[in-house]
Amino acid sequence: MDYGMFAAKFLTVAVVIATILVTLVMLIIGRSDGQTEDQIEVKNLNDKYKSMTLTLKNAMLPAKQYKQEIKREKHNRKDRDRGKNQDTEKSRLFVCRFDGDVRASAVSSLQEEVTAILSVATKSDEIVAIITSPGGVIHGYGLAASQLKRIRDRQIPLTAVVDKVAASGGYMMACVANKIIAAPFAIVGSIGVVAQMPNFSKFLKKHDIDYEEITAGEYKRTLTMFGENTDADRNKFREELEDAHELFKEFVAAHRPQVDIAAIATGEYWYGKRALERQLIDELSTSDDYLFRRAQDADVFEVTYVRKRSKLEKLIGSATQLFRSL
Repeated sequence: MDYGMFAAKFLTVAVVIATILVTLVMLIIGRSDGQTEDQIEVKNLNDKYKSMTLTLKNAMLPAKQYKQEIKREKHNRKDRDRGKNQDTEKSRLFVCRFDGDVRASAVSSLQEEVTAILSVATKSDEIVAIITSPGGVIHGYGLAASQLKRIRDRQIPLTAVVDKVAASGGYMMACVANKIIAAPFAIVGSIGVVAQMPNFSKFLKKHDIDYEEITAGEYKRTLTMFGENTDADRNKFREELEDAHELFKEFVAAHRPQVDIAAIATGEYWYGKRALERQLIDELSTSDDYLFRRAQDADVFEVTYVRKRSKLEKLIGSATQLFRSL
């Protein structure tokens, strides 16, 4: 019985693997059908808020009164459409979200979203960037901040909103905005630079393993993971970190001249309320509350860059989940 169960399990796995391999071959042969299709998606948040309101009223109000609400909403919509035809549009607000990791990998989506928004936005509009990030690599977040600076360079009002955390590289992005809003307990600041790496030179020596590294240029490398590090190496590396920190401070000071840069560029972070006291931010609020309030007098559009997964990627994802469940 045990052997039979084992054979049945083995046969099931073999069939699954064979099916996946055959499907992969078919997809590779017809890969033109599996190409990714990237696109910009736009969601009207005004419609979302109205739908939420009507759903609650439907549950709360008598049927007759609810029908009156529906009629009133249709009448208001006709008035708005008529106003659009007469060039009396409300102001517009565009929303993009940045959920950052250490590598700032979301910057590729951000740049597409910013490009799309800039193709239609004017100086009378507003762009809101909702930033969530604990920071990461300098070059990645430098590029992300540069994407937001494209908005400022066109003199379009830019608002950064922090619900949870915008520290280090996240704050580098936020400080580009004309106005920074943060939740009372959001983490803000951490204007500093950190670097760390292990060193295995003693381990290699203990096991009689030689490590050789040949460079051209006095400072082609400073600290190394496998060779012996000298005081000169450490001093040069520290000098590079100090230079990066100085550039960070100059960047923040240029965009937030009201802050005492010497007092806040210590690598510390502060919660929203304390950050407001230090002028790192301008207002205490959450993104949902700010957008809901602005929706009362503006058309609010959330812009998202969506990367469509190919059939091959979907298949690999499904196969990965299948094997994890086995």
